[in-house]
Formats: sequence, structure tokens, C-alpha cells
Amino acid sequence: MADTIKNPESEGPAGGWGSVKSVARIYGGTQPPAAVIEELARQNKPGGFMCVSCAWPKPVNYHPFEFCENGAKATLSDLTSARCTPDFWNDHTVSELLGWKDYDLEKTGRLTHPLRYDAGTDRYVEVTWDEAFDKIGATLRGLPKESVVFYSSGHAGLEASYLYALLARVYGNNNLPQSSNMCHETTSVGLNKVIGSPVGTVVWDDLEKADAFFFFGQNPGSNSPRFLHPLQEAKKRGARIVTFNPVIEQGLVSFVNPQSPFDMLTGHETPISDQYLQVRAGGDIAAILGLCKVVIEADDAAVASGSQRVLDVDFIDKHTTGFDSFIAMVRETPWSDIERESGLTEADLRKAGEIYIGAERVIGVYGMGLTQHSQGALNVGMVVNLLMLCGNIGREGAGCCPVRGHSNVQGQRTVGIAEKAKLIPMDKLKQFFDFDPPTEDGTTIVDAVKGLMAGKIKAFISLGGNLVRAVPEQKEMERAWADQELTVIVSTKLNRSHLFPGKDAYILPCLSRLEIDEQATGNQSVTTEDSFSHISGSIGKRPPASRHLKSELAIVAGIAKAALEASSKLKWDEWTGDYSLVRDLIEFTYPKDFKDFNARMFEPGGFYRGNGAHERIWHTPEKKAVFTTPKQLNALDFEDADGRFRLITMRSNDQFNTTIYGYSDRFRGIEGTRDVLLMSASDIEAAGLKKGQVVKLVSDFGDGVRRELGGLVVTPHNLPKGTIGAYYPEANVLNAIDHHDELSKTPASKAIPVRIEA
Repeated sequence: MADTIKNPESEGPAGGWGSVKSVARIYGGTQPPAAVIEELARQNKPGGFMCVSCAWPKPVNYHPFEFCENGAKATLSDLTSARCTPDFWNDHTVSELLGWKDYDLEKTGRLTHPLRYDAGTDRYVEVTWDEAFDKIGATLRGLPKESVVFYSSGHAGLEASYLYALLARVYGNNNLPQSSNMCHETTSVGLNKVIGSPVGTVVWDDLEKADAFFFFGQNPGSNSPRFLHPLQEAKKRGARIVTFNPVIEQGLVSFVNPQSPFDMLTGHETPISDQYLQVRAGGDIAAILGLCKVVIEADDAAVASGSQRVLDVDFIDKHTTGFDSFIAMVRETPWSDIERESGLTEADLRKAGEIYIGAERVIGVYGMGLTQHSQGALNVGMVVNLLMLCGNIGREGAGCCPVRGHSNVQGQRTVGIAEKAKLIPMDKLKQFFDFDPPTEDGTTIVDAVKGLMAGKIKAFISLGGNLVRAVPEQKEMERAWADQELTVIVSTKLNRSHLFPGKDAYILPCLSRLEIDEQATGNQSVTTEDSFSHISGSIGKRPPASRHLKSELAIVAGIAKAALEASSKLKWDEWTGDYSLVRDLIEFTYPKDFKDFNARMFEPGGFYRGNGAHERIWHTPEKKAVFTTPKQLNALDFEDADGRFRLITMRSNDQFNTTIYGYSDRFRGIEGTRDVLLMSASDIEAAGLKKGQVVKLVSDFGDGVRRELGGLVVTPHNLPKGTIGAYYPEANVLNAIDHHDELSKTPASKAIPVRIEA
């Protein structure tokens, strides 16, 4: 039962005073308390600002404080009083900063001026906006169109994102990879293949009606803590929760609600998971197959006895295809194979299967623990298989719930930041803007990195992000990035990508979402899309960190004006002066999703842009949802071997993506360092190692390339046999660029083959 599940590494439950203390520790360098309290009170509410952290939905009936520990840290980070002015470079060179940690760069504070790299002094120097735009534009005009990449993180709002995609296509390519390429592109490809929708099918009301939640490779405690509120309410009404994860994540063990005076005063914990199954890294396909086997066997027994069917045969007959092939494979697969590949026992899987069968309405939740595998799309297909057996998709209280990790990563794809030409209404772009959009597909992140290493990519424009740090092949990427003709990064703070400037390199500082964005028609609002396909408006109220900052939209427009031929149809100045005009363009381009966009943007909870699969309308070639017959029982592209481990790259409690807020990972009991190798005690003993020993990890991908990460301290941790862990992004250096999901090319960061060198 849930109250018997323990996490020996954690200092205590998710939430509670631990969360308050963690936020307070980060708070030290921010603005005065009044500003902090005012902004936190506005966070994720109508007429307020949308969190720059994760993409968790905003409820209609919001709490007094509608933010979590991670969201508070992101807000405090933006509100810091620290400033990285041009004077910073009087005392530091780029070469010197290569020895700094990610955390040290973060602590330099908000960037205040546009900067250009000066190779003669190895420093960034102040440059005017006009000079920066003119030189960037001139360089872009002289480069082959296919050699330029327009990358974006999930930070920029829908308005800037739409214009950014337009900039790239008018420039002449579809080279619009995005941060989802590295995390949830597997969802966009995998889900679309089986249900005809690239995003999850649930909405907020479904959370309140579900009888059971099945979690796969997702960690709400650190990645989406506001999810813990509806989970707590679900537990109160008797819902069951089953978790599959190699790592014991505290948020799915127990939770103390920081917004409950009773919980905070008494320390009352809500147990979350009824069953917590530590599946082997890459073993989810076998585990889910085992669940399906339990369901099929129960249905066979029901048929034999003449009792009520367990399968939703009406749903399967009317709405699905591929069922017979899948069921034949389930029946033929022996339990011994399932146990071997999943690392779980038949008894535990039968217990979990019984919970699934006993629930009328089930939601399947997953995160990057499923998507970042060589067979990540197959993982996603297996979750859908399980849900479809009992009709748990496209009805109230049930469905598929991928949890996105960046505030507008889903929305940017919705408004056109995509490398696949077929996803874009090119005819409308041609009609409205009077140009011939490119028809060839652009580059993914994987192909962009390969292009960089081969010298084919000559320029990278980055609308946010820390790409050099976030991708595989870090060492080779650092060299290749600096060999480019042009690098442009739109940022709020320094990060490691800035330390590998191209031959012509610029850092363009932007406003945060909390700050006033004053344009010709006044303070501007922006919009974002959450994981449940709801659109919400966001408006800043804080004075900008510097009068020299520009908004992301204004920066995009400035580059566009300098790089593109003038056209009466491309009204960059007008769009910059009034963002509502851009929202009109979005509505024209995507009328079904954005009807009455400007009028609806501040609706409580956001307005729903719709999802066919939510209504059991399947936009697949078959016009039905598709059962997937797995071709293998694990999500790997390598075999087990003596001395080979499956490495999971992990995030700490004190980070957001590549941003490191501190060195406290209280849920794993790790303080003051990130240089650790997490292993089970039995693996440590079997490998002839000792606790505290310093070791090196070496890639065992089999391509002959030496990739290594040293200085790691062996640290006992509760992990399955053969599964080890180290922190992201440091461990990215071990991942090969060709180690990615077969369909989406998402890097396979959750099971990297490595060996340990003492």
C-alpha cells in the first residue's frame, strides 16, 4: 500500500516546509520582498503572468498562490537584483569563464546590453541594437539559405514564435528545430501515429474524475509540482495511483500541501502511489505488455464464465485497428520474457493490472522517462495500447497525459515552429504574405548537430535556450559551434553556449515575461499554450532589468528587417507596436484553433483550442486509433553485456532544464555537488567499487568514439540492477548523436550504454 512506500534518500515528502526552505534559499539575491510577493500572487492567474517554468495547466478555480517550488525559483531567478553589465567583461575573458560552473554563470544575473564578441580581447563588448541587427542581417544575406538554423527554446510566447517561423520561411528554409526535439518530439510523432493527435488528450476536468492514474517515467515532485494538488485530491476521493519509474521520485511517494494550513502545521503527508514499480531503464514496453496480458487473461476468464467483459469491445470494434495482431503478440509472450526485460515480477505486474481493471476511468501519464529512448515512440504506443483496451481514451476522466517540461514548448509548434513542411499551412502564408514558402523539410536538432560537425551549418539563431549544453556530443558540439560564421543567442542570462562564440557572435538580451513590454500601443500581452492545449494570456508588470532590453518579438522583428527584403506585406514595425495584430495573423493562419483569439486570451484557465482524439475523432490515415504491435520488449538499440550499464541522465531538485539554481537535491540526499554517480549497493559491490570512490564513465555505444565524464563520486542509491544515474546536462557528453528515437530523433538520454573506469 501507499503508506509503506519509502524513499530512503529523501529528507522528507514533496512540498511542505522543505519546499518553502528551498525557495527561501534561492530568494536571497532577489528584489525587495514586496515585489516578490506581488509577482508570486499574479503567477498563473487571469490578468497575471504565465510561469516561465513548466507547461502545467492553469485551473479555472485557482488557489491564492498558483505556483510551485520550481515556478517560484524561476520567478525569483528573473527578479534577481544581480546584473551582468558590459563592465563584467572588463574583469573576465571568455576563456576564463570556460572554467566556471553552470551555476556560477547563472549567478552573474540579468544581462543588460546587447553584446558582440571581440576575438582580439576574448571578451564580449557592448554594441547598439542597430549595429547588431545590421551586421546580423548582412551576414545572413550572404550565407546559403540551407546553412542557417533558426532554433527556439520553449520560452518565447506565441506571438514572437509565429513571427520567428515566418522570418525563417521568408528567409528561405524550414530549419526550425525546437527544444521539443530533445524531449517530447517523440510524443508529437508517436501519439500522432496512433491517435492522430500530436498532444495529450486530457483536460483539467478529467483529472477530477479519474479513478486511477498510471505514471510512466514522470516526476511531478521536481518537474511539475503543481500536479501534486490534483493528485492529492484524487487520493482523497479514493483514486488509485500506480507508478513505473527506475528511480524512487519523492513526489510520487508522499506530499505535504504547502497551501494547506493543516498539512503544514501537522506535517500530515498524503501518500501518493499505491504501488511503485522500479522498472529497468528501457523496460517499460515489457512492463506495459505485462499489464495488457493481465487484462486479456481477465477478459478471457470473463468470456469463459459468461460474465461482463473486461475489454471495451464496442470501443475497440468501432474506434480501433490493429487489435488482433497486438493481442496475438500479448498472448504469445511468456511471463519469463516480460520479467526479464522489465525487471519486475509477474506478481507485481498482476497486482498493478488488477488496479487497472478495477478502475472505470484511467489516465496514463508519462514524461521523458518514456520519450527519450531509442524506441520512445514504441513506449508511447504501448501506453495508448493499455488505455484503449478498456476504452480509456476520448472520454471523461480518462486519456493520455504527456507532461511537457517548458512553458510554451507545445504552443510554439502549434503556431508554426516546425521543421516538417507538411505541418504548416503554406498556402495561407503565401496568400497573406505574398512569398513562396520553402517546401523542403528543414533540419531536426540531431541533423543540425551533424550538420554543424560536418561544417554544413554556417549560422545558428537561437531564440532562447542553451543548446550547446543541452545536446549530445557536447565536446564536438563546442568545437563545431565556434566554427560557425554567425551565432546569435537571445537570452536573459549568461549560459555556457555563450562561451563558444562563432566568428561573428552576438548575445541579445531580452525582457522576461514578468516585465513591462512597452511598445507603440502600450504594455503588450503575450500568450502561451499549456500541456492540455489551453491558451492563456500573460502580461508583465515589473520594470525591466535594464532600459536596453528588448522583447523577444521586437528582437525577431529587428533581425527580420535587417535580413529580408522589404515588403508591404511584412509589417514588422506595426506588429512590434501592437501584438494583437500578430494574434490576428495567428487566427487567420489557424482559424480552428484560435477563433476570437484576442477576445478570449484572458479567460480563466485559458481557452481550449480543441483536440480531435479527445472527442474520439482520429486524424490518422486509417481514421481510427491504432494498436501498436511491439517489435521488441525493450526501448533500447543495444544489447546487455558484461560491464555495460544503462545510464539515466537526471535533473536535481535545484535546476530547471540546463539552469542550475543551486546544489541541493534534497529528494536524493545529495548536497553541495553534482559530480556523483548513483548506483545500487549491489551493483557497486559487483563492480568491485566502493562508496565515495572517484570514477569515470565512458560511452559504450560501439561507434569507436571515446566519450568520457570523470570526477564522479560513487554514491549508493535505490536503483534497479544495471541502471545507474548521473546529472543532466553534465552527462550529455556521454551520449552519441546517433543514439536517438527511431522515429522522432529525440536523443535517447534515459538509457545511455556506458562502462565504469575506476
